[in-house]
Amino acid sequence: MKISVVVPVYGCPAAVKPLHERIKNTLLQITSDYEIILVNDGCPKNSWKEIQAVCSEDRRVIGMNLSRNFGQVNATNAGLEYASGDYVALMDCDLQDQPEALLDLFYEIEKGYDIVFATRENRKDNFFVKFCSRTFYNLYNYIVEGHYNPDVGNYCMVRKKIVEEYCAMPEHNKSFTTILSWMGYRTSTIKVEAEKRLEGKSSYNFKKRLDLAIDMLTFQSNKPLYFFIKIGLLTGTVALFYILYQVITFFTQGDVPEGWTSLVAIVCLIGSIQLVSMGVIGVYIGNIFNETKHRQSYFIQEILNGSEKRKKENEKEISDYRGK
Repeated sequence: MKISVVVPVYGCPAAVKPLHERIKNTLLQITSDYEIILVNDGCPKNSWKEIQAVCSEDRRVIGMNLSRNFGQVNATNAGLEYASGDYVALMDCDLQDQPEALLDLFYEIEKGYDIVFATRENRKDNFFVKFCSRTFYNLYNYIVEGHYNPDVGNYCMVRKKIVEEYCAMPEHNKSFTTILSWMGYRTSTIKVEAEKRLEGKSSYNFKKRLDLAIDMLTFQSNKPLYFFIKIGLLTGTVALFYILYQVITFFTQGDVPEGWTSLVAIVCLIGSIQLVSMGVIGVYIGNIFNETKHRQSYFIQEILNGSEKRKKENEKEISDYRGK
């Protein structure tokens, strides 16, 4: 198999057919030896029906229907673990990523790169989303000591060995594109004009974005723990000097200033720091708990134009790769 294209599908059934058509027309300019893997992540709309229709028309389309909604990360992992191409591309289903850019990704990776990202030019997101995204990834790069480009989304193409090494990682919760940046392989980028979402709006509201940000930070680094240790030492030092100041004032002036406002402010500050730091520790403990359960990240209810046998063969290859 020359090229595999993995597409997690959720919430945009109207985009499935035009997405397939545009991907097919683009890949045929490279090779006829390809597969398109559409992973339905428990979408409550009619996405699976659209995938079934496309699979009945084109045997090179593999439809995977997860048993329920497991989230974009796990849907992506399901497709990646099934992919068998020498080159594997990942893209979103809403057509904000131009399928025609697969040509540019392929030509770029053929120059000898292992990973090629597509950077989104003229994103259609509002200013607040862009600002939060850029701020978060600047913080993320500092914490994980990485070089993640905030203009990079999920759209990318990698060599097969990269997918094998990623799938062999034993973590339960892992994000493909962020781990790619951490791996350090030969990487390049191409510019792709971002298009308007074909249907509806993103399912990632503020709460989901915040949860994703916390997961990414706590799964990739333990720096937040050290950060709160430093904050605790700093506030403790400030409190100690404040106590010394009050003692000196008592012996030099004979009385202690009332200072109830400052006292309450300091108590509230220290209390809030304690609560946040306990929350961070709790997140880490929760992550450890989830990892020790060793549960499967997703379940496949049905595969069209594919086979469970191939999935098990891929899982065996991944298991063997872990044992190297």
